[in-house]
Formats: sequence, structure tokens, C-alpha cells
Amino acid sequence: MQNISQLLPQEERLAVSNEQQSLKIGLPKERTFQEKRICLTPDEVAVLVTNGHQILVEAGAGEEAHFPDADYSEAGAEIVYDTEAVFACPMVLKVEPPTTEELAYFNPQTVLLSALQLNTQDIAYFEMLTQKQITALAFEYIKDEAENYPIQQSVDELTGIAAVLTASELITEENRLLFGNITGVPPIEVVLLGANNITEAAAKAALGLGANVKIFASSLTDLRELRTHLPSSVYTATLQPQLLRESLKCCNVLIGAMTGTHRSPIIVTEDMVQQMPRGAVIVDTSIGNGGCVETSGLTTLEQLTFTKYEVVHCGVPNLSSRYARTASTSLSNILLPYLLKIGEEGGVENFLQIDKGFRNGLYSYHGILTHSTVSEWFGLPCKPLHLLFL
Repeated sequence: MQNISQLLPQEERLAVSNEQQSLKIGLPKERTFQEKRICLTPDEVAVLVTNGHQILVEAGAGEEAHFPDADYSEAGAEIVYDTEAVFACPMVLKVEPPTTEELAYFNPQTVLLSALQLNTQDIAYFEMLTQKQITALAFEYIKDEAENYPIQQSVDELTGIAAVLTASELITEENRLLFGNITGVPPIEVVLLGANNITEAAAKAALGLGANVKIFASSLTDLRELRTHLPSSVYTATLQPQLLRESLKCCNVLIGAMTGTHRSPIIVTEDMVQQMPRGAVIVDTSIGNGGCVETSGLTTLEQLTFTKYEVVHCGVPNLSSRYARTASTSLSNILLPYLLKIGEEGGVENFLQIDKGFRNGLYSYHGILTHSTVSEWFGLPCKPLHLLFL
């Protein structure tokens, strides 16, 4: 196989033009296991079509999110039954990153907007991007004017709330307990692992239902920051094993959201799980990175749980997809302004020149690898963005 460094094309610099450009965007059907979301809802498609853009939607692409083909057709999209035709559009929007089989359908110089999910990729994916000279941006790297990551924040918020709602359903099924605070009845005890957007959203949802909430995290600085967004009644502590063990002995729900460089650290040991109350529920949202509970395992939207040591475990990697319509609407709301601006500025090339936050999402520019994290992960050559965009 040819070395990827030999495949790198010469970088191109295109003159900036402010003439509005009509975009042709393909929305393929997601085929990744358990992925039910779609990047654009019919409402956003209608706005794009009104602004002169052409949208091709693969038949059935929105069905899992309860957006039928008829709604897209009424919004002005073209419903296409040929998968290759959708991937052949100059711009392709996907929730999950395309497979190498799907990349084979791409035309050279296509623009791809999707998640990257770096820990699931292999070098063949980036070799294909290079061969096809694809310009690719990752949802999780795009920044807004406030230097936040709007798409990742949205996914984290959805995941945190979904974890609480899922736990609420499971605790009712297992113990006939109401996830709430009823007069004269002890409230549900919830333990959260990690101080981040997921645990913030989960804490707010659990508090809204009347639960007592404890948050454990490794960083005191992160805990202090999180406390500024939550009521003072929320208990916070650093990850001291004995303190965590005592809290787990009386908790009804444990939600894990720990992150790590290559995989999530194991915080809750098998021995700790054995000491949890019978019928307690664990929702490990970090299962996609290995999980932070030693007894966690992968589960599916169809088979949501398994039980070990009389504790119910939920390990769905993409929990927000359980609420696909809400998740799709949230993603679509974020993407629409970017797409309108791309058209107004005369295309992706021009918009990359003027929007630093959008440019931060770039990891492949005409097949040239541009993101240092990707480069370090796979040991591939990389050209810094500041050398491509002056």
C-alpha cells in the first residue's frame, strides 16, 4: 500500500470571492448501528431551499427520527433512492463518520461535515480522504464565537438528560420507585462521576425531579466551575475511593461520565458494584471509551440493560439517539446558520478563510491532514492550519 505521505496533494489557495453560492447538499441515510439521527430537519431544509440551495435526501433518511420523506419533499428537498447519488453531492452531511465503503461513493474534492469519533477510526479512513482530496470537518471540533464547542455541548447536554430519564424508567421498572421527591418519602439518591457538560445536564435534570445529587470528579478546579452552575445543595467531592464507596452503598442511580486520553479510567470497581443496593441502576455514558465502571458492558437501544450483582447496567454508547427527533432538531438548529453563511460567503473555501471557529473543525483540507490531534493519534504527517490560511 502506498504511504499516505506520498498521496498528499499540493495545497491549493483559492481567491476569496463574496458572490453567493448555491449549495448542493446530500443527506444520506445513517447505516451505523443504532444511529437514528439526521443532520437537517424538514424545517431547516425549507429555509435552505428558500435561500436557493439544493438538498438531496436519501429515501428513509429521516424515518428513525420520525421525519417522513413526505415532510422533506414538502420542504423542497429531492428524495433520492440512489445511495451513490446522495454521496456524489459536492457537500455531504452525516451524523456518523462515513465508512470506507461510503467514502468510495464520494467524488473528488467533496466537502464532508460529520462527527469524526477519532477513537473509532483507522488509518485507512484518512488514506481514503487523501486519495479523494476530501475537505472534512468534525462536528466535535467546531467552535463558536465564545470559543465553545456548540455541537459537542449539545450532544453532552442531551446525553446527560437522557441518562437521567433512562435511569428514571429503569428504577421504576426494577423497584417501582418514582424518581422524585414526594412529601414524606426519601428522595432518590444519585451519584454522578465527572465534572463536565454531561454531569451538569444530568444534575439539573435529576434535581428537577427532586433527587439528591452527589458529584465526584478528579479535578477540584472542574468541580468548582461546575458548582457555579448548580444549587449549593449539590454535594461535590474529589475521587476518594472510600468516600465514593460509602456513597455508592446507599445510591439508587449511578451515572458515569469520565473521560480519558485513550479510554475512560475505571473509577468504580467490581467490589464497589457488589455493595450497591439491590435494584440500583448504573448508566455508563462513557462506555464508548471503555466505560468508567468495571462491570459495565455494551448494551443496545433494543436490549437496554443487563443485570450483574442485582444491579441494572445500561451501556448504550449513543444514548442521545434514543431521543432521535430531539437530537436531530438540536443538531439541525446549530448547522443551519453555518450552511447559510457558507452560501452567502461564496462556498466553504471562503468561509474557512473568515471564520476561525468553523476552521477549527477542519481535519482534512483537500486531503491534507490539518489537525494535530489526529496526526499524533495515528502518527501521520500534518500541515498546520496557519500555513494553509494566512
